[in-house]
Amino acid sequence: MTYEESLRQLETIVQKMEQGDYSIDELAAQLKTAQTLIAKCKDRLTKTDAEIQKILEKGK
Repeated sequence: MTYEESLRQLETIVQKMEQGDYSIDELAAQLKTAQTLIAKCKDRLTKTDAEIQKILEKGK
């Protein structure tokens, strides 16, 4: 799953949470999914930042 796909899925989860579309059981499951997606996005952003820093260092 790409970063963009993960982000879209997170946005959908948040939107449905705000609208009250989940039962308590569904909400619990979606929160676990959201935590996993957040971790994936954070990891990708961290890796991308490290790659950018390497490129910037080479350019000096």
